[in-house]
Amino acid sequence: MGKSLTRKILESHLVEGEWKAGGEIGIRIDQTLTQDATGTMAYLQFEAMGAASLATDLSVSYIDHNTLQMGFENADDHRYLLSVARRFGIRLSRAGNGICHQVHLERFGLPGATLLGSDSHTPTGGGLGMIAIGAGGLDVALALGGSPFFLPCPEVVRVALKGALGPWVSAKDLVLKMLEIFGTKGNVGRVFEYAGPGLAGLSVPERATVANMGAECGVTTSIFPSDEATRLYLRSQGRESGWASLGPDPDAEYAMEVEIDLGALEPLAAAPHSPGNVVPVRGLKDVKVDQVCIGSCTNSSYKDLATVALMLRGRALPPDVSLVVTPGSRQVLMNIERDGYLADFIAAGARLVESSCSFCIGNGQAPASGAVSLRSSNRNFEGRSGTADARVYLVSPETAAASALLGRIASGLDLEAELGVRPPSPPVPGAFLLDDGMIVAPLDPKERAKAVILRGPNIGGPPVTVPLPENLKGVASIKLGDKVTTDHIMPAGARMKYRSNIAAYSAFVFEGVDPSFASRAAASRDAGSHNVIVAGLSYGQGSSREHAAICPAALGVRAVIAKSFERIHAANLVNFGVLPLAFASDGDYAAVEQGDALEIPGLRAQVAAGARKIRVRDATKGLEFDAICDLTGRQRAIIVAGGALAAAASARAKEDA
Repeated sequence: MGKSLTRKILESHLVEGEWKAGGEIGIRIDQTLTQDATGTMAYLQFEAMGAASLATDLSVSYIDHNTLQMGFENADDHRYLLSVARRFGIRLSRAGNGICHQVHLERFGLPGATLLGSDSHTPTGGGLGMIAIGAGGLDVALALGGSPFFLPCPEVVRVALKGALGPWVSAKDLVLKMLEIFGTKGNVGRVFEYAGPGLAGLSVPERATVANMGAECGVTTSIFPSDEATRLYLRSQGRESGWASLGPDPDAEYAMEVEIDLGALEPLAAAPHSPGNVVPVRGLKDVKVDQVCIGSCTNSSYKDLATVALMLRGRALPPDVSLVVTPGSRQVLMNIERDGYLADFIAAGARLVESSCSFCIGNGQAPASGAVSLRSSNRNFEGRSGTADARVYLVSPETAAASALLGRIASGLDLEAELGVRPPSPPVPGAFLLDDGMIVAPLDPKERAKAVILRGPNIGGPPVTVPLPENLKGVASIKLGDKVTTDHIMPAGARMKYRSNIAAYSAFVFEGVDPSFASRAAASRDAGSHNVIVAGLSYGQGSSREHAAICPAALGVRAVIAKSFERIHAANLVNFGVLPLAFASDGDYAAVEQGDALEIPGLRAQVAAGARKIRVRDATKGLEFDAICDLTGRQRAIIVAGGALAAAASARAKEDA
C-alpha cells in the first residue's frame, strides 16, 4: 500500500522508532514557535539546559497573548523575550504584529516541514502542508536544543471532501461539522488528513481555519496537501520559492475514512459551553445577541475580515450590540486598510482591538453579566470569556456579522432574506502589502554572546521538581468530572501575568472550580503528604499551557488518576514529574472521593520496572484498585527522575563521567 502525506513527512523526519500505529516515535523538528504566555517559561527552561545555540532551522518568539500592560509584569516579560531572542538567534515578533499562527502562516510556514509550537493551535500550519504540532514549552525548549520530539505514531484519518461550500457557509462550518462527527474526546493519537476534489475550492487561510480548530477534537494535528492553492498563497506572500507539491500516494492506506459533501453543509454553531456542542444556527434564531467578537487565530484572515466588512458596508449596528474586531496580523490590518475595508468597520460602529489573541483568551472584551456573546474563535469553555455566567457561541465570521446586524443569532441566509444582503465575495490580493518591520531579526553570531538577558522581579527560575517517591502516601485533594480543561486547572486572562512566577501562579490552581484547592494542597504538601488529583474523561483538554502541570506539581501533586487524558497535557504531566494513571474501571472512579487517603507502596520501583498495572490503596474506604500506567520506557525514566529537565541533567552527568 502507498503512504499518506502524514506518514511521508513524519518518516522523512524520523530520528527514533518506526512507523507502527501506537508505538512511540521521535522526529526532527525544523521550526519552533512560542508565544509570550508560554514562551517565557520555555526559554527559562532552555537556559537551564545550558544550550549555547539553536539546533532548529527557524525559531520565532511571538508576543500576542498578554499584550495589555496593566502593570510591569507583562512588559518585563516582553523585555525578557527580546533579550533571549537576541542572545540565542531567535526571531521575535513584537506585540502588535499579530497572532503567532496567523503570522507564521503568512511569513514562515513551509510545506513538508515540521513545526513544534508551545500553543495548542500550532496545527494551523497544517493548512500549508506542514506537520505542525502543539506541545508544552519544555518540549519546545528541548527541540530548540536539538532533541527529537516524541509522540505516539499516529492513526491517520482521511477526510475526503467533495462539492463546494454553498452561499453563507464557510470553512468554520466545515470544522464545526468535524466536531459534530468526532466530538472533543476519544481522538488522541489521530491525525486528520484532508483530501478529495472539494479541496480545490478552499484557499490556504480557509484550510488553516479547519486545521486550527481540529485541536478541539484532540487530534495530534491536521494536514492538507500542498497544491496549486498553496503555491498561489505563498506567491502572494513573496515566498513562492518555498513551495513544493506534496500529497499522499494514490493507494495510500488509512486507519479510517470519512466523506463530507461541502455542498450539504449549513451554518453551524458551537453552543455553550463546549466546542463539541454543535447545533444548526437555524435552531437558535430566538436567541438575542449582546456581543459579537470577530478575530482569533481561527478566523482573522484578510478574506474573513473583507467578507465581514462588505456585509457591514452602509449599515449600522443596533445600539444594544457590541461588535469587536481583531485583525489576525498587522499584515491583515494594513491590507484591509489599503483596500477600504477598515473604513466599513469604523462606519458601522465596530470596536477595533490590536492584532492579538485578546478576547479569545479572556484578555479583555469580557461580556456583560449573563450576556450572549458570539465569537469566531475556537473555545467557549465556561468562564473563559472573563464573565462566569456569559453564554458564548462559536460561529463563522459570516454568521457573527449577520447576528450583529440583526441583533439575534442569525445566519447570512437570514440576513439575505430580511435585509437583501447578497453573499459577498471579496477578491483576495494576488500580492499582499508586506512589511516585516515588527519582526526583530537575529543578531550576528558574534554579537549574540554580548547580549544580556534581562529579568524583571516577576520572572522566576525554571520549575524545580524532585524524584518520584519510593512510596506514595497522600490524599485525593480534589475530585473532578469529565472534560476538565487547562482553563479549569490554570485560569487564563489577567491571571496569566504570573506565568513567569510559578510560586505566585500556583495560588490560582483550580481557582474557578474550587477556590480552596491551592491552600489545601499547599498545606498537605508542607505536612509531608502527597496530593493526588482524581478526574473523569479527557482530563486536560484545551490549551497546551504547561503551567497546568507545573503549578499543581509545585503544590505537591505527584499523580493524576483519570478515566482518560488529552495528549498534550499528559505529556506535560510527565515532563514535570507528575504521574498520569488511568482508572481501570468506572466503578473505581466512582468509589474514590475527595479527601480519601490514597497509598501506592513501592511506586518508584513499579514505574521503573515497567509495571502496567499499579495497585492503589484507598485507606479511607479500605479498598484497593488497579490504575493503568501506560507510559513508554523513555517516559518512565523521566517520571522516576522527577521530570524532563532532571532526566536531561542526569543524562548529561553520565556522559561527562
